[in-house]
Amino acid sequence: MGINDWPADERPREKLLLKGAQALTNAELLAIFLRTGTPGKSAVDLARELLSSFGSLKALLNADRAQFCAGVGLGDAKYAQLQAVLEMARRHFAEILQQGDALTSPELTRAYLSAQLRGYSYEVFACLFLDNQNRVLQLEELFRGTINGASVYPREVVKRALHHNAAAVIFAHNHPSGVCEPSRADRNITETLKQALALLEIRVLDHFIVGEGEPFSFAEHGLL
Repeated sequence: MGINDWPADERPREKLLLKGAQALTNAELLAIFLRTGTPGKSAVDLARELLSSFGSLKALLNADRAQFCAGVGLGDAKYAQLQAVLEMARRHFAEILQQGDALTSPELTRAYLSAQLRGYSYEVFACLFLDNQNRVLQLEELFRGTINGASVYPREVVKRALHHNAAAVIFAHNHPSGVCEPSRADRNITETLKQALALLEIRVLDHFIVGEGEPFSFAEHGLL
């Protein structure tokens, strides 16, 4: 049975229009992107097979061109479309933050940082520099490392904060493993940075760890 033969409220596109994108499963969202299946398989069936083959939605979205195009029903056209969608999402969040009122919404800040950092296969430490009204001055990727970690140098963070004349900062880094729980090293460097910036009256508002699922917030867990 093809998707067109399904009840209207079970078809991915109609379900999205009726209930919103958040109501769809990963397979249903991917099926809308794929648009069509293969002989004997609906787009949803194909999407489920692809998610199983790649291991997760994250792995599929982060696949390089060769890996992606090797998937059944995929190719250069789909790869180009996906990269365009991902880049539009990054720019969308960046534009909203640059308007100056985005930091009243912690969820939007999370989404923006996730869009920026989730795709890396190595660790990246970034910083949002803010003015005294918590408006975004700049997001900078300050340090890059390996799959296991990145060295963070407080002196360089302080220099960049002074360069932007920042009144506050939000730190963020990704865990390529997907596990969002902070390590002892994460806690130690956060405390070191907080103390160094406090000498200059620069506030540390939060530190997010980006991995699978919801980013971990140091502030929300009482770690700042």
